[in-house]
Amino acid sequence: MRKYLLPLIALLLPGIAHAQANQCRLPEIIARPQVEGPSADEPKRVLPIGYYTLAVSWSPQYCKTSRGGARDAFQCGSGNDFGFTLHGLWPDGYGKEWPQYCKPAAPLPRKVIREHLCSTPSVQLIQHEWVKHGTCMPTTPTKFFALSRKLYQALRYPDMAALAARPTLSAQDFAKAFAAENKGMVADGIRLNVNRDGALSEVWICMDRKFRYMACPPQQGGVRDRAQLRIEPRG
Repeated sequence: MRKYLLPLIALLLPGIAHAQANQCRLPEIIARPQVEGPSADEPKRVLPIGYYTLAVSWSPQYCKTSRGGARDAFQCGSGNDFGFTLHGLWPDGYGKEWPQYCKPAAPLPRKVIREHLCSTPSVQLIQHEWVKHGTCMPTTPTKFFALSRKLYQALRYPDMAALAARPTLSAQDFAKAFAAENKGMVADGIRLNVNRDGALSEVWICMDRKFRYMACPPQQGGVRDRAQLRIEPRG
């Protein structure tokens, strides 16, 4: 009977071998986020949505360069261990500009923040994602974050420890490895963001208006395919 246990678990939890394993202990008290809105540098832009970007951050790199303090204590301290975290789901435009800060937004209820803090481990970032991006979609905070988390949880990841140990790794190598773990995803549908030292900070995944993987348009940016990539090991 015991030999059937692991296959049964695999059926109940599809893709568990490649799922992102985060160790997350929620704080007892959830801080109240600050109100955000458009500014001279980040103006309101109400534009048609052409496609979407699902952005995930590599937490070990973020925490390595973090200045610490209360803002990052939950993500980078308190015994938590995050791998890829959800930065956000962003509506993009048809050209080089994208919609943002479409409507005023009050501080999110703590209940909404608590439900999504293990996916996006920053109270203020959750607030920011709703104000800047979510208000440009025909939805509510509850539905916006539920959709974002659903898309995030559907992602599967390559062996990051093995990739981090490789003596040479190009951006294209990583994109191919990432796409290979996700049905329907192509390497051209991924854009990588790195810091000045070439260390991976974020993965941007392009999705069409029905939230299906697609090739990224040229204006999406990201590092060149041949750029050498470094991955901060986890733990």
